[in-house]
Amino acid sequence: MYEQYFGLRQDPFSMTPDPEVLYLSQQHRVAYSVLEYGVQQHAGFTVITGDVGCGKTTLIRRLVENLRQKVTLGLLDNAHPRLSNLLEWVSMAFGIDYQARDPVALYDAFVQFLSAEHAMRRRVILIIDEAQNLDAETLEELRTLSNINAGRHPGLQIILVGQPELRSTLARPELSQLSQRVVAHYALKPLTEEETLRYIEHRLAHVGGGSDLFSPEACRLVHQHSRGVPRLINLLCGTALVYAFAEDAQQVSVDIIQTVLNDGAAGLCMGTQAAPPPRAETPSTQPPQPAPLTRNHSPARPAPEAAARPFEMEDARQLFSKLAKTKP
Repeated sequence: MYEQYFGLRQDPFSMTPDPEVLYLSQQHRVAYSVLEYGVQQHAGFTVITGDVGCGKTTLIRRLVENLRQKVTLGLLDNAHPRLSNLLEWVSMAFGIDYQARDPVALYDAFVQFLSAEHAMRRRVILIIDEAQNLDAETLEELRTLSNINAGRHPGLQIILVGQPELRSTLARPELSQLSQRVVAHYALKPLTEEETLRYIEHRLAHVGGGSDLFSPEACRLVHQHSRGVPRLINLLCGTALVYAFAEDAQQVSVDIIQTVLNDGAAGLCMGTQAAPPPRAETPSTQPPQPAPLTRNHSPARPAPEAAARPFEMEDARQLFSKLAKTKP
C-alpha cells in the first residue's frame, strides 16, 4: 500500500514467516547452529523453544530450505492437542500412503520407508512445530518411533519446536527416557534494544529502504512496546508506515509510533504496555502526548492540554484517495 511512496519493493514487515528475510541476531545464529549440530550428530531429538513470535518458525523454514536436497524431511507445522493416530500424521508428512491400512501394516510400511532411505544414504528428519501442544502420551509415542535404528544411527531424527511449556512437559518424570535423548536444545529470547534497531534496519534494507526511515527514538519506542518480539515489531512498524504515508511524512518519528499506540491501531497485543514517562523536570501523572507533524514534517510544540488526534474516517478517505493516485 505504502511501498511506492517510500520507494520499497515490497512490504518490509510482512507477518508471514520468510526465511529470506531472517534476521540472524547472535542468539538466532546460536539457535540455528544448534539445529545444524543436531542434524550432523544424528541426534534422536533436537529441541528449540521460545515465546510466541520470537522467530522459531522462520528458523525452521531456513533449515528446511538448506537441507531439502540433502535429507528426507517431513514437516508437521501445526501440532494440536487432539493429534491422534500419530503414525498416520507422520506417514502423511513423508508422503507414505496411510489410508485403509491397519496399525500393524502402517507401522511395517513406515519401517520399510526408513530402510529404503537408509539404503540410499539419506537421513530422515521429522520436524514438529507447535510441539508444546503434544501431550506426554504422544511424545512417548514419538520416542518409540525414534527407536527404529538404521545401522549405528537412529532411523528417524526428530526436531521439536515449541513454546516454553514444551520444556516443562519434557521435564516430567514419565518422559525421562525421551529427555535423555535430547542431544541439542536452545531457548530463544526476545531481541535487545540494539537488536531491535538492527532488525528494523535489516528488514528495510531487504526491500530497498533506507536505515533512516525510522528515527532511532522511534525504534526505541518500538522495542519498549513490542518487548523485542519480532512478530510484534512487524505489526507495530507496518502500522506506523501506514500512518506516516497518510500524513505525508518522510520518516517514522517517535510521535507517529506513539499515535499508533494511543489509537490502539497495532492490535490488542500492544494494549497492555504502558506509555513511556514524559521527559520533564517536574513529575506528571499524565501520559506523554505526541506532537502533530507540520507541513515540513518537523514535530511542532503541542498545546498544554493537547491530546493525540485519532486516525479518523476523513483520514481514511484521504489515504484511499492517495492510494488510487499512486497505483501504476
